[in-house]
Amino acid sequence: MKIAIRPIRKDFLLKVRDAGLDDQNQKVVRVIASGGEPCRDVLRRAMPGEELILASYCPFTVAGPYKEYGAVFVLASPSTEFVDYKSLPLPKGSPTDYLRDQPFVLRAYSKTENIVAAELLEPSSAQEVLTKMFENSQVEFVLARYAAYGCYSFRIERE
Repeated sequence: MKIAIRPIRKDFLLKVRDAGLDDQNQKVVRVIASGGEPCRDVLRRAMPGEELILASYCPFTVAGPYKEYGAVFVLASPSTEFVDYKSLPLPKGSPTDYLRDQPFVLRAYSKTENIVAAELLEPSSAQEVLTKMFENSQVEFVLARYAAYGCYSFRIERE
């Protein structure tokens, strides 16, 4: 099954970096990474000393009961590094692995952005669970969130 991880919206990145405001029009928080913060824009963990922005992000496009915001870290400055948007960022044993060997949540949504299914899982079963979710014709996209903090991680669509 071919997937596409949707990059974080460009308008959001411009707004948090240039205007200092997030999706709720709150002031963003600028921090220096201690190392390990999940950088949503580059799908890797931060390295110590990198400048980051912590902001509230909304991956939804329509109003409804499931529309929610999630905290995200992004690099304070644009990056030209390669980001693989064609496969899940599963752990490979690197300190900069985006997903680590910790539980996370996949939530499947319909075209009208209502929840169709959800599952708490380990990275080792992510591909299997994702494939099963996308077998359901009602599923338009899947969102990943970190289980412990609930932060938004990424949006997955069929390619």
